[in-house]
Amino acid sequence: MIKSLTTAATGMQAQQTNMDVIANNLANVSTAGFKKSRAEFEDLMYQTLKEPGAVSGLNSISPTGVQTGLGVRTAAIQKDFDIGAGKITKNPLDIQIEGPGFFPIQLSDGQIGYTRDGQFKKDPSGRLVDKNGNALQPEIVIPQNANGIDIAPNGQVTVTVAGNIAPQAIGQIQVVNFVNPAGLKSMGKNVFMPSGASGLPAQGVPGQNGMGELAQGQVESSNVNIVDEMVNMITAQRSYETNSKVIQASDQMLQSTNQLR
Repeated sequence: MIKSLTTAATGMQAQQTNMDVIANNLANVSTAGFKKSRAEFEDLMYQTLKEPGAVSGLNSISPTGVQTGLGVRTAAIQKDFDIGAGKITKNPLDIQIEGPGFFPIQLSDGQIGYTRDGQFKKDPSGRLVDKNGNALQPEIVIPQNANGIDIAPNGQVTVTVAGNIAPQAIGQIQVVNFVNPAGLKSMGKNVFMPSGASGLPAQGVPGQNGMGELAQGQVESSNVNIVDEMVNMITAQRSYETNSKVIQASDQMLQSTNQLR
């Protein structure tokens, strides 16, 4: 069988994966805190008919050898944690991390997840929670009689209470960073979980030890660039079509062979 049939088939499968990644990026172009992904590929094993450097005669060696590649496969899907543009909302509970870091939140199963989505709200008890009801950690509880909320760049949260002119400190927002954020496991709902590749979470005060500062009244937009994704989509589509042409050409070669008398 002509090896180009299966080789081109692996190319089509790889470009299908590439298109799936691009489609997910475009689908989340309006998702706050979303980080785009990039598919990475590697070639498969080679069929070696002659080793490079093999002896080809008296006092002579082959300078190149004869090796035929057998295709491609998806090696990784890399998360790009470049900071997205800030979107001004003027909502006092919207918070953006201007730099590295994640908000720690407690999930429904008790585990701690991490997110870049700073669109927080108050639950019935006054706790800051994300849109899925996961509480920010450590917990910040807004008093019921609070008239104003101020979140400093270093994460200090103060409120003004009716009948009291002086601001009252109610908590400290902390952020978490990882040695290798690209190794985090995406769980959906804008939540990441640590893995063996990400390293252990390092928690600290915003603006210190390399952590980003907080900005109140704005959220981080997706870091997806529509123009780049459209170009990548066109490239993936053309690569897919080219591999399909190879299969057609290989099929025609086999047909010619079968017609030999």
